[in-house]
Order: sequence, then C-alpha cells, then structure tokens
Amino acid sequence: MSGWTTLVPAETLAIAVGRPDVVVLDCRFSLMDPGAGERAYQQGHVPGALYAHLERDLSNHRQQGQGRHPWPDAAEFTARLGQWGITPDHQVVAYDDGEGAYAARLWFLLRMLGHAKVAVLDGGWSRWTSLGLPVDTRNPVPAPQRYVAQFDKSRLLDADQVQARLDAGDLLIDARALERFRGDVEPLDKIAGHVPGARNRPYATNLTDKRFKTPVQLAAEFRELLGDHAPESTIVMCGSGVTACHHLLAMERAGIKGAKLFTGSWSGWIADGSRPVAMGSS
Repeated sequence: MSGWTTLVPAETLAIAVGRPDVVVLDCRFSLMDPGAGERAYQQGHVPGALYAHLERDLSNHRQQGQGRHPWPDAAEFTARLGQWGITPDHQVVAYDDGEGAYAARLWFLLRMLGHAKVAVLDGGWSRWTSLGLPVDTRNPVPAPQRYVAQFDKSRLLDADQVQARLDAGDLLIDARALERFRGDVEPLDKIAGHVPGARNRPYATNLTDKRFKTPVQLAAEFRELLGDHAPESTIVMCGSGVTACHHLLAMERAGIKGAKLFTGSWSGWIADGSRPVAMGSS
C-alpha cells in the first residue's frame, strides 16, 4: 500500500482498523473546554485510537510571544510520537469531532517532519458514528518506539518573517471566520482585526456537508485565490496556527503543495503591540 496522505474515508479506515502498521489518533478538542475532547475519548473512540491533546501534545506552551498554540519542539513531539508507538513507517490517521481542523494540525505536524503516510478521517467522528462503525472504550497501551526527525522550518514562519514576505509580495491567507477577520468580533484574542494585506478565506469554505470538497473544486477555488502567486509564495494563518492547517490539507488535496504556515498567527502577531492592525474586509 502506498499510503493515505491527505484524507481517508471512514469506510476505508474501518477495514484497516487493527492493522499493525496503522495508528489512529483522536484529536477531539474544544477551545472553550480543553478537557472535553479527552472526556469524549474516554466515553468512546475508534477502536485502537490513542488520544492527542491539542495543548499538551500538539503545542509548546513554554514559548512566549508565539501565539496561543505555539509550534512544539521537534525533540519533544517526536518523543511523544514514540510513546504512541509511531515510527516514520506507520500509517497515521487523525480525526476530530468538528470540521477537521484539530486533526489537520496533527497532519501538518507530521508532514513537516517528512512523514508522508498521514491522513485525516474525512467527516471525522460524526461520520464514523453515523455509519454505525465500531466504537471502543478501551485505552490501548502501545509499544514504545523511536522516532527521530526535524521539522522543515522553511515552511514555518514567525511574525517578522511574515512581514518580510508580505513586503516582498507574498500572499497571506487568513482562515478565520469573516467577522473575526474584519474585527467585528473577537472571542479569543485581546485585539480584533487582521494583518494588513492579508486576504480572508474561512477554513470551513473547504467543506461541503462537513466533508472536504473534491480535489477539482478545491483546486479551482485556491487557484483563483492565489492568482499569480506560487504555493511557495503563499502563507496561511488563523487565530493560533491550528485552523490554518485545514487550508494546508485542502491545498495538498488539490495538488497545490508548498504553502507556508504562520505558526503564531493572529495571536502571535498581536503579541507585539507595535505591529499594525487592519480592520474591515480588506
């Protein structure tokens, strides 16, 4: 098997559950209740799945000024992968119970380590359960492994690098909802608005009925958005570097590879009060 590298349907994963080369990670999470996802996992999950906590496992909160969900340290994250029994040869599948953004964060973390065989469960937990597929409450105990890799930092940008690339003519796409981009509301961060020069495409635009649009649809929409910009000259951001990964997944599904992530995103941008802030639709 060549592996699943972007999305996997629930019906396909159901056949592979229990295979020794497949590791499933449950990424359910709520920003408003950080313990909700783990409680839901304990109540039932895809058989054999392990739980990945956004703040504990997929972020590094010791970093200051890098946003609400700072990008993790490579050594610590790869150690966690090893504790989950994952090696670079494993097929990893991530899922959540929302629109796939938390699972996409894990997908992009692995992709930045050079891990090719990682995919998001299309439709997530809600589709899995709606199909009546198996659910388990047991907590697996994986055999520890060793995972050694470094992040591709050329695709991971901080605020100063983003400003420099904007000055050079690169494209910045903000994945937050339009009302947050405009600065009409701001439920999570201390300052409302957006990075001057950014364009808005809410990440939910990638979906139809909670599943990803076809590669053809996504390719047409992103090519229109990118215009003359190459993927390598495109940066995605959101509130804290999580939902922006949904765009990176959608773009790769559409065959548009190489875009960069503003890891701190809006919360990292406003950590320095001297940085400019724009309001409104443009």
